Amino acid sequence: MKLKIKTNLLIGTLLASQLAYANVDNGGFENWSGSIPNDWSTIDSGISLSKTTSFVKSGNSAAAVTVNTSTQGSTDFRQSVNVTSGETYNYSVWVYHTEGNVQARLYVNGYQGYSNASITGQWQELTYSFTASSTTRIPVGLRFYDVSGFDGSEIVYVDDFEPHNSTGGGSSSGECSAGTFNLTTDNYGSETSWSIVNSSSSTLNSGSGYSSSTSYSEDVCLDDGDYVFTIDDSYGDGICCSYGSGSYNMVVAGNTVASGGSFGSSESTSFTIGSGPGGSGGTTNLSEYYKSAENLTGFTLKTELFNIINGHTTQSYGDLWTFYTANELDSYYENDGTILDIYSESPNSSDSYIFTSGIDQCGNYSGESDCYNREHSFPRSWFGGAVNPMNTDVHHIFATDGYVNSKRSSYPYGEVSSASYISANGSKVGSASSSLGYTGTVFEPIDEFKGDLARAYFYMATRYENNIVGWDSNSIYADAVLNGSGDQVFETWYLSMLKSWHTQDPVSQKEIDRNEAAYSHQGNRNPFVDYPIFVSEIWGN
Repeated sequence: MKLKIKTNLLIGTLLASQLAYANVDNGGFENWSGSIPNDWSTIDSGISLSKTTSFVKSGNSAAAVTVNTSTQGSTDFRQSVNVTSGETYNYSVWVYHTEGNVQARLYVNGYQGYSNASITGQWQELTYSFTASSTTRIPVGLRFYDVSGFDGSEIVYVDDFEPHNSTGGGSSSGECSAGTFNLTTDNYGSETSWSIVNSSSSTLNSGSGYSSSTSYSEDVCLDDGDYVFTIDDSYGDGICCSYGSGSYNMVVAGNTVASGGSFGSSESTSFTIGSGPGGSGGTTNLSEYYKSAENLTGFTLKTELFNIINGHTTQSYGDLWTFYTANELDSYYENDGTILDIYSESPNSSDSYIFTSGIDQCGNYSGESDCYNREHSFPRSWFGGAVNPMNTDVHHIFATDGYVNSKRSSYPYGEVSSASYISANGSKVGSASSSLGYTGTVFEPIDEFKGDLARAYFYMATRYENNIVGWDSNSIYADAVLNGSGDQVFETWYLSMLKSWHTQDPVSQKEIDRNEAAYSHQGNRNPFVDYPIFVSEIWGN
């Protein structure tokens, strides 16, 4: 590959300078800080790296990558480089397989070619020619994939990621924030297109020409700054839900910055990369409902959101049944119009049982499938009992199986290490996982609804900012979750878990539709469904 670079340099001084502009820092893996090669800023938990001087393609050292997992989403290491619009860059990397049960895949602004895992005991080269469509920064690196025979741990040696700075040791400042755009098209995928535009009105990323009823995942990498994400439908009916159940979400640095599916011709979302709690920045170009919260961050933003959503119209407890009959229906999984119960819904298979709206309301129950009732995800014992408006606030009260609801009791949500009870869809009661930092009994919903419940809790922390101080004294479980304040609200262990659930389970079309229905029902919205980035802007990453 070095010869290729020299050949390219002969083309002229201008191209040479542009190739330097795209250089990979420490691509020869000569410079290390402990077990981390300098300038490689994104290294996942499923791999470990160390310096080797025994298996080297050129220079004095290379990277020994030990792959410890078959979970491929945890086996990346990357950095970002500058590229110039219209220029072509020839990237390559050399890999050395030891056992032949792991593949390496080159990453250049997206996943490119694979190595041949059957070639062991010798170096092989992966190459990709990249033409930049805009002047920006792109991520480059590698991902590792297990193949048949993988025993859970294997070493792959890596060297000469080119074009690179031979001296290495450059600064890691200015790295872009990695992200992913996820799209599921409706029955007319060719009508869908999208773009990300920066504050200078330059289009950094875009996509079009999609197949129908197909899921896509495309990587992006964005520097700190302000952006507008726009999705378009040329026919004018969005991507959900008249002709298929399309949806999209954009996740950057672990935060969902845009999501949806139900719109007309176009939908735009503004977001900011690089702002944090209490810092400068904040989201701009908010919808009219949230206009007064523009440019705010930290607990100042939280208080302004409280001012916006405070004072909703309190409905009766019986009105929750009416809301469920009209709006808590399965139009997303089996799409059969039955009650969508988060404690019994099986997203990837047929439900074990169903509830008919208005007919199977609790009532008495002796086991699962007997009836559905009104589950206060934020237990009402925590806020003092049947006290309004909390007791009838539909933003945190979901239709659920009565028996599973009773098993949940008033336990905190959490992650279970040893289950004493498991519902038909996999919801669990049991001892908290030691990784939570809490010892006690918790209830763990399935992954499909963890983000929904986290955002319901962020809503409660914000909507009742003026009431929530002191709720920690109402019960032992409230005390385990709430820290007695009106700003952070949650104990650190619980806040960390909620933020993790919020990130891992982005806003779904179901949540978007439910939020609209709740707005019609009681006159206020959940800000964290409308703008998921508010979570990190208030409580940090």
